[in-house]
Amino acid sequence: MTTDKPLPFEPKLRFPEFCSAGDWHFRPLSDVAEPISEKVGTENCVPMSVTTGVGLVSQQDKFGRIIAGDSYKNYIRLQTNDFAYNKSATKEFPQGYIARYSGTEDAAVPNSIFTCFRPNADTVIPEYLDHLFHGNHHGRWLHKYITVGARAHGALSVSDANLMAMPVPLPPAKVSRDEQQKVVDCLGSLGDLIAAEGRKLDALRQHKQGLMQQLFPQPGETVPRLRFPEFADAAEWQASTIGERCASFSGGTPDTSKRAYYGGTTPFIRSAEIGRDETERFLTEEGLANSAAKMVKRGDVLVALYGANSGDTALARIDGAINQAIMCLRSDDSAPFLYHYLTGRKNWILTTYLQGGQGNLSGQIVLSVPLSIPRTDEQDRVAGCLSALDTRIDAQAAQLDALCTHKQGLIQQLFPSLEGR
Repeated sequence: MTTDKPLPFEPKLRFPEFCSAGDWHFRPLSDVAEPISEKVGTENCVPMSVTTGVGLVSQQDKFGRIIAGDSYKNYIRLQTNDFAYNKSATKEFPQGYIARYSGTEDAAVPNSIFTCFRPNADTVIPEYLDHLFHGNHHGRWLHKYITVGARAHGALSVSDANLMAMPVPLPPAKVSRDEQQKVVDCLGSLGDLIAAEGRKLDALRQHKQGLMQQLFPQPGETVPRLRFPEFADAAEWQASTIGERCASFSGGTPDTSKRAYYGGTTPFIRSAEIGRDETERFLTEEGLANSAAKMVKRGDVLVALYGANSGDTALARIDGAINQAIMCLRSDDSAPFLYHYLTGRKNWILTTYLQGGQGNLSGQIVLSVPLSIPRTDEQDRVAGCLSALDTRIDAQAAQLDALCTHKQGLIQQLFPSLEGR
């Protein structure tokens, strides 16, 4: 590839064999695709929905195959490589989201919030459009060319004409498909690598979950199913509870209407930040002194009581103040052991104490959780094994993030800049 200064509307990064082929140009989407208006009618299709940031996701497991009838006859029929534009706005994608259908069976999406289009295969490669309309580049592209206006029933009022007028960057005509294919192959191979690394990460996480089930006694038991050889003849684990082994406290939130309480130097840890090494908010000494917020130390065991991550446990990575949605546990026992124990018991705790496994925990619930505890050296051995696996998981997650970031940067360079349009 070359990184020479690009000409107007030419990508910053171009494959060497196309550098002298001429300038790129822009054509409206209507020149390379046509809107789809075909309805399901009397045929059966696979029901789909667009998950923002993910793509088209089958709903067949949830609803089965769509049986033609009054309820579905007006759904839009999709074929392989058709695109569906979900006009439901989110905070991350206020202009909606476009996804390509890669399945082989005919599918269907609700006509109320979707505009669909079919690429002209002679002009544009569907996977090429898919890369253009994905990730950060996707968000910036739609943000520039789709105006967010009034909404009806949660959907943006974007007309078909508005969508189809959106410009699509294309290589010069004489090499258009060849250069498109080169871009597709490059990004596709990187996507395959990202998918493979993602599967490795999932496998490591599943391995840890399975290992925790073996290294800790099951509820009602006092001996784990898998024990390190040096402890094979050791005594049974002692039956106790979190409350019997740990001191605990929760925090509070300073009055948000008083600006003097915020903007200081003390990190203010909220429930979604219990495992992070940075926070969005900071308290002043005055805010800390005039509230129920309490300080925790790095290495303390933190449990999220409320919110979407209710039941999550983490070892504090920083000294900071906590709010009322977090419980801090301190004990003479190994903090890493308690962290792994509660992490492995999360689903059991939620399903046992909360109806349907959802909702908020209380400090009383956490303190009542049964705890089987071995002697200190065995605690350290179990915690060390699981912590080493955590290190591998963190490294794999970082590698995956780096690949995703690299791909996003590559997309920005393989397509012409939005500047000047």
